[in-house]
Amino acid sequence: MVTSKPLLKPQIPFAMVVGQEDLKLALKLAYIAPRLGGVLISGQRGTGKSTAVRAFARMVYGQDVSLITLPINATEDRVVGGWKIDALMQGRSEEQTGLLEDAHDRILYVDEVNLLDDHIVNIILDVASTGVLSIQREGRATTKDVRFTLVGTMNPEEGNLRPQLLDRFGLMINITADPSPQRRAAILHAVLNFDLAEKLARKGELHPPLEAARAEDATEQGRLEAARTRIDAVDVDAGVDLCVRVAGDKAFPMQGHRGDLVMLLAARSLAALRGDPAVGPEHVRTVARMALQHRRMEASQGVMFYWTPVDDVKVCEILGLDPASPPLVA
Repeated sequence: MVTSKPLLKPQIPFAMVVGQEDLKLALKLAYIAPRLGGVLISGQRGTGKSTAVRAFARMVYGQDVSLITLPINATEDRVVGGWKIDALMQGRSEEQTGLLEDAHDRILYVDEVNLLDDHIVNIILDVASTGVLSIQREGRATTKDVRFTLVGTMNPEEGNLRPQLLDRFGLMINITADPSPQRRAAILHAVLNFDLAEKLARKGELHPPLEAARAEDATEQGRLEAARTRIDAVDVDAGVDLCVRVAGDKAFPMQGHRGDLVMLLAARSLAALRGDPAVGPEHVRTVARMALQHRRMEASQGVMFYWTPVDDVKVCEILGLDPASPPLVA
């Protein structure tokens, strides 16, 4: 029997992705608050960037939904929409929606975003931040509401984004291979368990650890949807002052005010996820590194600058927190 839907490749559940807690948190915060402008994930090959993103997409949108992926060679017409070539060849004008429209209410995944044409990246970032797609075609201007969660990945060994584009991403996460033998072994066991589960599924048998992970994903998806509904009710009055103090401190020199806003939006998203009524110092401390590291003066000069434990200590001092205390857990 012919099916109208393509078969999707089996995907490891989000709950089975080992480690990468910062990445997991950033994806959740960007999903709860799309206005953040998305997540940029920087890391070498083989560190699980794509695996985590695809697992997250299946968790929040369902097992029968895949990512909308932007190819490296994408043209402007393919991104914003254009005309169907086969129809034009037959003398007919038929519009074709672009990838940005296809990604509405979903995740738009841009792998190796640093290798894309800057003009294309600019278009994507504009729509991601405004939620509005403007199309100029044959003297007619069309605007459409398009909202998606933008996730971009890059390998810093292959070059960086221009500072102007780097700043437009809401949050940035650095991913590295975990040196811990225990963690590396846990990753291998997770992969082997998933492979075993797929073999059992083909025989009509269940794999309890996989079923437990999928149940955990379902619970987490419910938490994210609940956070989306209550985010506007989170009190940000104290959070405004906290974010201004951190972003304006001389220890974190940066240009513009986007860092202040993104940090506040991320802190509010975290509070909503945890069910907290207001943004406090702990929320700001937890998201500061994601919002600020790629906006410091060093990054604006084209130098990749990584967040360090010293930076975290400084943020804690500004916020009046004990540096020895762990960041909040979402």
